[in-house]
Amino acid sequence: MTIGAPIDRIDGRLKVTGEARYAADFAVPNPLYGHLVTSTIGLGRITGIDDAAARKVPGVRAIYHHANPLPIAETSAFFGAGGRSQQSWQPFAEPDVRFYGETVALIVAETVLAAREAAKLLAFSYEAEEPAAVFDAAGTEAEELPDRSLSSGDIDAAMEGAAQVLDEEYDTSANTHNAMELFATTGHWQGQELTVYVPSQWVKGFQAGLAVELGIPDDRIRVVSPYVGGGFGGKGSLYTWTSLVALASRALGRPVKLYVTREQGFTVVSYRAETRQSFRLGAAADGRFTGFEHRGRELSSRADTYVVNGAEAAARMYHADAVRTGVTCVHADRQTPGFMRAPAETPYFFALESGVDEMARKLNMDPVELRRINDIDAEPVDGVPYTSRSLMECYDAAGEAFGWADYDPTIGAFTDGDDLVGWGCATAAYPTQMSPCSVRVHLDITGKAKVMVASHDLGTGAYTVLAQAAANALGVPVDSVSVELGDTRLPPGTIAGGSVSTASNVSVIEIACTSILERLGTTAGAMNPEEAFGNFGQSAIEEYAEWVPPAAGEGAGKSLYNGRVRIVGGAEEKYVAFAFGAEYAEVRINRYTREIRVPRLIGAFAAGRIMNEKTARSQYLGGMIWGLGHALLEKTEIDPRTGAVMNDNISEYLMPVNADVQDLRAILVPETDTKVNPAGIKGIGEIGIVGTAAAIANAVHHATGIRVRKLPIRIEDIMEI
Repeated sequence: MTIGAPIDRIDGRLKVTGEARYAADFAVPNPLYGHLVTSTIGLGRITGIDDAAARKVPGVRAIYHHANPLPIAETSAFFGAGGRSQQSWQPFAEPDVRFYGETVALIVAETVLAAREAAKLLAFSYEAEEPAAVFDAAGTEAEELPDRSLSSGDIDAAMEGAAQVLDEEYDTSANTHNAMELFATTGHWQGQELTVYVPSQWVKGFQAGLAVELGIPDDRIRVVSPYVGGGFGGKGSLYTWTSLVALASRALGRPVKLYVTREQGFTVVSYRAETRQSFRLGAAADGRFTGFEHRGRELSSRADTYVVNGAEAAARMYHADAVRTGVTCVHADRQTPGFMRAPAETPYFFALESGVDEMARKLNMDPVELRRINDIDAEPVDGVPYTSRSLMECYDAAGEAFGWADYDPTIGAFTDGDDLVGWGCATAAYPTQMSPCSVRVHLDITGKAKVMVASHDLGTGAYTVLAQAAANALGVPVDSVSVELGDTRLPPGTIAGGSVSTASNVSVIEIACTSILERLGTTAGAMNPEEAFGNFGQSAIEEYAEWVPPAAGEGAGKSLYNGRVRIVGGAEEKYVAFAFGAEYAEVRINRYTREIRVPRLIGAFAAGRIMNEKTARSQYLGGMIWGLGHALLEKTEIDPRTGAVMNDNISEYLMPVNADVQDLRAILVPETDTKVNPAGIKGIGEIGIVGTAAAIANAVHHATGIRVRKLPIRIEDIMEI
């Protein structure tokens, strides 16, 4: 059975009743409250600070900035260079301002209101310069990254010999994390021991990074994050203010709690950077792709080279006689971007899947059939076989549910009253990735079991899925298993990113449970706890286990304890591992107002063994909804004159709601993969978003005949000329 039972979330009642404690919910004795102050220029330096009025606010205890800094021992390395921090510099290190909204001060007071009032009164004088904050601004610096490219075959000859060639550019906009749970940090010292409560996708990495920045051993730091109210990359690396809160707490002798406002969350943390992509695709008359060339330009900060380079995944999707990819990092006056749900695939598959649809038009072919013609068993760059590939099974399942057999490719063929109706489809894919993981499993004579691992639940159902894994492996009921997550006192687990959590955690849980049964002399099918423990001579047993994917290499398990994680998978030397899906979209566009609606989104996905049908379907649906937002709504609007974010709130930063799609379905296609990992699991947290934007854009073209090659698609993009 590849699809597990749809068991309700075991933490569901805690969440709906408010009993689940998120990072900001933990009570500490007699806390102080911090508030960040951010820059109001996009580039320059601070020339003066007037804090007289701010210090007069009753309850203000301290004001920290570059002229009164906190003693950070050493900056933890940038995560993109193998470290743990979101950026490669610390606030308050110098008077320079790198981007609009950078942290320039921390105020600590007796109350939240006092800290915020003082922040309004703290006055900075600046020597401002004109920032280069967007692609077209003078002063950006392009860094070519030739070591992050793919090449096979003669691309120029492949294009010259093609019957049809597509050569277009596609743009995607900046997007900002707006999780329901705001960023927050609490620092609490008890003697020489520090406890930090912080929403984290990687508590062990946060612990290690804090140890570097505070200059103390990591065993004196405990990081706690049992629940995360939405992360998907935004809470995966150490934030710049976390050490400041800890240091302020130590200096003032009291716990300090910091709440980052929604507005500040647009600049003091990471985001999905805008991209500009050039895409060339050549095809023979029968539809076989002869050449594939995909190059991207991605925005990053001045200091850090961060690119997602999604062309590497795109290049492995279909047959091609020749392949060439490349990526350029464009350094600008902005904060460092970072991971955001399917960080590489989301922007780059918009170009890939829009381009395939455009080629189908050139060839007068059905876009599904064009993909079928170019379906492959081994990726085209190095000829490495897939562990499994159920792409066309996904197209067939979703297409049947959608009614694709009635597709008429004629532009404007479908209408309904004043609505122009369009249909589109696109491939979704995401690399199957894993990392080393360790776990402790405890079982007692009553049949109660406990799973302990410093992994995380972003709201995706990890507590439930890991309980199911242990219950299945031990042969006990799910409701007899409890799970502890998100605490550095537990065995180090995976980072909750890259869709690695379930595959990695279940693989090691099954190892630990197998060891327990072997020591008890029983099997899961014959498990009788009272009898087994009677023969064993003890009333409880606990097993520690580690699992290291072979590709992770020697020492990867030990590195977990140093706050380092080696994520492997996707395109490896022996196999290429991906989960696949197919998404179909229907759009309705008012012929007069050009208002775009998406009444139907249907996707089918194959991802190996599914642990829980209900939580998996929820993940797919959530990804598709986010994809709708990526296609039509979400854009972080940057003022090119100042570098300021103009829509830094969730009133003007538009996101989809329930009414934005009426018929939303995710079909789970059964798939067995015995090569990908011991558990046979592929990640599902990110794939749902990948194909949605292209499917919608392709449907917009089918309805109107207007091809939009930039996201988000707005009314003005489809106005008739």
